[in-house]
Amino acid sequence: MRRDRVTFMMMIGIPIIQLILFGYAINSDPKRLPTAVYSADNGAFSRDIVWAMQNSGYFDVTRLPRSQGEIHELLAEGRVQFALTVPVDFSRKLLRGQKPELLLESDATDPMAVGYAMSAINALVPAVLNRDLTGPLARLRAASAPFQLITHAHYNPENVTQYNIVPGLMGVMLTMTMIIITGLAITRERERGTMENLLSTPVHPGEVILGKLAPYIAVGYAQVFLILLAAKFLFHVPIVGSVPLLVALTFLFIVANLAVGITFSTIAKNQLQAVQMAFFFFLPSLLLSGYMFPFRGMPGWAQDIGEILPLTHFLRIVRGILLKGNGIGEAAPDIWPIVLFLVVVLGIGIKRYRQTLD
Repeated sequence: MRRDRVTFMMMIGIPIIQLILFGYAINSDPKRLPTAVYSADNGAFSRDIVWAMQNSGYFDVTRLPRSQGEIHELLAEGRVQFALTVPVDFSRKLLRGQKPELLLESDATDPMAVGYAMSAINALVPAVLNRDLTGPLARLRAASAPFQLITHAHYNPENVTQYNIVPGLMGVMLTMTMIIITGLAITRERERGTMENLLSTPVHPGEVILGKLAPYIAVGYAQVFLILLAAKFLFHVPIVGSVPLLVALTFLFIVANLAVGITFSTIAKNQLQAVQMAFFFFLPSLLLSGYMFPFRGMPGWAQDIGEILPLTHFLRIVRGILLKGNGIGEAAPDIWPIVLFLVVVLGIGIKRYRQTLD
């Protein structure tokens, strides 16, 4: 153990990371979900509903859109999880006993993230209104709610779990395989001594790295098309958006993970260490990206770490294109973090690779 410090660090570090993540970061009942409220009614009852939602713990009113079109844009871009629409004359119709409608729309691409909140509002709003219906208005209290709550789950109306899991599996598989196979391949060359052959050739480290990455990019795309075919024909996942756009953006994600594998290979002394480092990176990527647990259910510090990881942004891109039909404009906020990660990690890998050759 004294000679293999990396293995020793992994033996200590991985259990500690698991303990912290599962103990503090993972939460299957997310709270403070970003919510948009479009209220065309200025009555006291509509204001009380918004106030109750804000104080319920499940909803965080962050946007006040001015139209239904703006609501749909916010949902498509993933900026809000819920959108409540209070129609004109809601309070007046309520007082007349006409049971006005409330529309609650949700981004259901992650069914786990919206389930508890939907249950909460079904009990919350009637309780608030019944509390306010006192005195002469007590006659409006009845066995049924004095209004109609209409819920609309966008992009996954039947809350099919496969619609969330299968597209995300594309990013998970690429993260795991790209890092491992790249790290193993280069570390194996060092162990066999073939790396020394590069010392006698006037090859730039960047050219060497590009040569190493090219075959694995093809392997990555083979995995992508396999998962897309399975998603379409085995799990019947809807493919609403542009597949060519998804293929183009996947290139950035594949290269980003290959860059991680290259960097790890310059640190690892043997293949075992390369695999250990890959797992060390893969574990937080899996848990903090929003693949297994709702991203917005994690505490702020865990979300900050998750925002650094390319898998987090790729999952949003994949689900946005396949389930929402998003284009390049909606995907842009998640493209540049992957590009930034790629540039930084690839730069570190090339620098360390040059030092290895020297």
